[in-house]
Parts: sequence; C-alpha cells; structure tokens
Amino acid sequence: MKINKIQVFWLFAIVLFFLGCDEISQTDNSNFKDWAKTPPMGWNSWDCFGPSVIEDEVKANADYMAKNLKTYGWEYVVVDIRWYVDNQTTGNYNAYENSDFILDEYGRYMPSPKRFPSAANGAGFKPLADYIHNLGLKFGIHIMRGVPKEAVFNKLPIKGTEKTAADIYSADSECTWLQDNYTIGKGKQGAQEYYNSIFDMYASWGLDFVKVDDLSRPYHADEIEMIRNAIDQTGRPIVLSMSPGATPIEEYEHSAANANMWRTIDDFWDNWAQLNYSFEKCAEWAPYIQPGTWPDADMLPLGKFIRGERATDRYTKFTKDEQYTLMTLWTMFKSPLMFGGNLPDNDKFTNSLLTNEEVLDVHANSVNNKEWFNENGLIGWTADDPKTGDKLVAVFNSAGDGFVATDKLLYRSGTISKLTDGYGEQIDIKLPEGSTDLYLIVNDGGDGYSWDHANWINPIIYLSNGEFKNLTDLTWEKASAGWGTIGVNKSVSGGRLNIKGKVYENGIGTHSQSIIHYRLPENTNRFTAFSGLDSGGTVSPEGSTVEFMISTEDPTPKNEKPTPISINLKELGFEENCVIRDLWNKRNLGIFSGSEFSPTINYHGAGLYRISKKQD
Repeated sequence: MKINKIQVFWLFAIVLFFLGCDEISQTDNSNFKDWAKTPPMGWNSWDCFGPSVIEDEVKANADYMAKNLKTYGWEYVVVDIRWYVDNQTTGNYNAYENSDFILDEYGRYMPSPKRFPSAANGAGFKPLADYIHNLGLKFGIHIMRGVPKEAVFNKLPIKGTEKTAADIYSADSECTWLQDNYTIGKGKQGAQEYYNSIFDMYASWGLDFVKVDDLSRPYHADEIEMIRNAIDQTGRPIVLSMSPGATPIEEYEHSAANANMWRTIDDFWDNWAQLNYSFEKCAEWAPYIQPGTWPDADMLPLGKFIRGERATDRYTKFTKDEQYTLMTLWTMFKSPLMFGGNLPDNDKFTNSLLTNEEVLDVHANSVNNKEWFNENGLIGWTADDPKTGDKLVAVFNSAGDGFVATDKLLYRSGTISKLTDGYGEQIDIKLPEGSTDLYLIVNDGGDGYSWDHANWINPIIYLSNGEFKNLTDLTWEKASAGWGTIGVNKSVSGGRLNIKGKVYENGIGTHSQSIIHYRLPENTNRFTAFSGLDSGGTVSPEGSTVEFMISTEDPTPKNEKPTPISINLKELGFEENCVIRDLWNKRNLGIFSGSEFSPTINYHGAGLYRISKKQD
C-alpha cells in the first residue's frame, strides 16, 4: 500500500503521542503516594517464622488482626521471603543447591503448594489474598529484585515476548547474602517486560503491598525504576517497600519519586544497641518525612517468635520500658509499623502498645516531626497536631546499654553482619582537637549467638604535622573482650586476620563485647581503619553480628536509673498555662507553665505527651 505525505504526518503524530504517553506513564506516577497517605501498619511473617512460614500460620495472624486490631488501623498481612521454595523448613535459608524452587512456564516464582495448599494447580496467592480481603484486610508479599537463576539456566520465555530470561540477566551486583536471582539489566530487550509480567501476575492475585529486597542497599536505581513502571502499568495500587537499609540518604529524591517506604537501617532485632542506634538514623531521616513516602525504621520485634532467623520459641528481649521506647520513637518518626511476633500469642501488654488510639493518632496525623534535643543520653522529639495546634512531645532516657554509653560516640557502624557488603565498613573520622584517648569498641549485634569475631584492619592515627602511625605499634592502656584473647596482627582465635577470604597482615582481632583503650600522641587528629567480621565467626551457620564504635571519651555508662527530663514549655511556645496529657497512660497530668514540667523517665524508657493551651 502506498502511503502519502498526509498519512505519514498523522502516523508520525500518533507515534509522538504514544511516545509522550509512555514518557508520562514513566514519570508522572505521583498518584502512588496516595496509596499510603499515612504510614502503613500491618504484620510481616519474617521475625516470627523466618523464610518458612506456611499458609495456616498466615491465616491465623490475619484472623487475629481482623478480630483485634483492624479497627485500630492495622491492615496489611505480608508473607515474607522465599515463599517459592518447596522444601524451606528452617529458620535459615536453604543453600541454593539444596532448594526446590517453584516457577511457572514464564520463569516467575510461584508459591510452594506444600506450604500454601491453596496455591496448587497454578492458583498462586489469589486464594490466600481472597481470604485476607474477605476479612477486610490487605495482602502483601516479599520478593527479591532480579530474575530467578533457574529461569536463566533453563532459558524460560518472558511472557509476551520472543526473549528468554537468559537474554535479560547480568551477573553484576549479585546479592551477597542470597543467591536465588541474577540482576536484570535495564535496557536489555525483555527486561521491563519481565518485571511487567511478574507484577501483572501479582495484580491478578490481588496484591496490595510488595516488599522488594536487595534493592536499596546497595542502591539499584535502574531496577527501582523498572519496578515502579511495572507496578504502574498494572493499574493496581500496590504499595512499594524497598529493603534493606541503610538506604543512602543522598538518594532521597529518587526513593521518594519511586517508592512508598525505604529502610533506614539493616535488619532490626530486639536488642538495645540497635534501638539506641535508631535514634541517630531517625533524626537523620526526619526532615524527609512526607505523606505517601516514608523512611522505614524496620519491623517491630515484639511479641512471641516461633522460628525466626534470630529468635526461636521466645518472647521479645526488650523490657517493657524498651518496648515503650520503641513504639514511641517509631510513632514520632512516623515509621511504618510492621509487627513481627505471632499475633495469636500476644499478651495484654503487647496489645496495649498496638491499640492505644491516642498514640496511633500521633503516628498517623502529626506533622513537623523532629528531634528536639539529644544531650547526655536524654533525648527529646517534638511534633505538631495540625487539627488542634497542640504540641506533641516525646522524651527518652536512652543512657547506655549496660555495656557502653553512646551519647559521646564519634562513630557507630550500625549492625555489621554477613548481609553487609564486604562484611565490613571503611572508617575515616576526624578526632576532636586535643584528643588524648581513643576507645575502640565492638558491641554485640544482638542476634543471640556468640560468633562475634571482629577485626580492626590497618588502624592508623594521623598527626597534625602530617605524620601517621600504625595503632598496632602502640601499647594499649587497657583491653577487654567477650571471648578469647585480643590479638595484635592476628585474630582473636589466634589465626590470620581474614575478612571474607581476604587476609590482612596488620590489625587487631577481638570479640564482642570489647573495649580497647589507647593513649594518643599529642596532636592526633584523625583515625582510619577497616572494621569487619573475621572469618572465625562467619563460618558459623547461625550468624555473626556486631557493631563497631569509636570514642575519645570514657564510654562506661554513668546513668542507669530513672531520671527527670526537663521540658521547657516556653521554648515550645507556651508562655501561659497549658494542659499536659500522658498519652501512654491516657490521663491528664494537670496544668503547667514555664519550664516546670520534668517527668521522671525510667532507664531505657520513654514518655509521650500532648501539650495544649489552657482554655479560659
């Protein structure tokens, strides 16, 4: 057929129109923020069941949520990692070669019918999603970014294309802690189509929430954008949660343009050191809180755990005061709330944390949330109630953790584990002028195991005149370790210093909990090192988790008792009398003025208050 110039013009115009629509569909996706106008609240199977949750356990938690928590805003029921492995029965991941993967003919993971009987005959998660929807709740799943290796090896076709999984994969940037998938290379023909195909399937199941792992640390911008496009093209509102942390804060704009939630730290468990560290990360991310896009401080490790990766047949290790601190900080930070314990085992106290309507109102509706002060282990946060003009104030007695005080630290690594890239972190810090002491601290990461072998590799101090010295050439003043003998240029177990297969000649080998104290030469102004897990601990199948810290002041805890915390009411804008209400205890405390309000807060405890102008 012959095409004239007019036909060519209109054909070109139509092409430009659809190209423009495609561009709009990829960039104008701001409506996804409407799907999570307040921070999502729900239950996730990870803490309680690790990678081995089964259908009856999911239903039991959904039933409990519908009966006891739904009226308070709890709504998501999320099946976490490796639901597609038929023989996954333990708290830890089966090795890749010992895993029986379930995929369909298009290389897409399918739920194990042994663990999820309703998924048999290709039904997928639709029957389970229908069950949860019929309870008035929402359904979510966890996935790993990328394409299954099984699909690549078997060259399974990508639905709707002539390409196979072998055409879209890349071995670059493979996940370091779970080897189920390969990276999907953006720009490869069939790459976007593969992501489209899995989200089309999820949408047909009735998915409302997806947690995508190995996505935001390291930060995979290309796959994040492909996932965003894939969700949008389904036409279904699916809340996107990016994991794990710490998401790079410099990627905030990209994260907020593509996801509803992103993690601020690595996996969070029920130990004070991690909760104490979260104060720092929450304060850092607080300026970026916006409706529909939430920095995520991770799950709530509360209640009873059945067979989790780091917790089996026990209740949370957090004291009641620490549980108040956890819930208060997550509330003021407006983190998504994902409960980790087995809901049917909840006791009265646990439920009181989840059903306090006044506290949950702060979580959902407060604005201008930020850290107010942080001095000597005493911390304050403020927020505003946009409906009433009331001030919301939280105070915390964070003190130390019984091992070290953390308010004067120069450096904290956060949790280092086998999930950490390279099993360690590079350190380069400036020391305060006039520093005379250096404390190298290794704390337990809180996983309940004792394989915490840790190394300070190539520790070097620098002087203001440009000279530098190996710290290993100095003699420490005092040193202690939780196990074994601290080694200079050898590991705590006496072997060579070895981090993830790389051997080092210079360094210090120790074991949590450890403090090594050095006197510094005059005019020392900088310290560098690589801190990481020694192979002596990482060979353990159970795990090795530590936190590295550095201080130039004695880190011994000095305040482990209830402490009054002064709240300056004038600084908050209350020049005259005001009414103060204790939100956790649901009672008015009276009329106050000036700076006379100083609640006494238990060690590791918290208080949460609403402050209102007294009405004449």
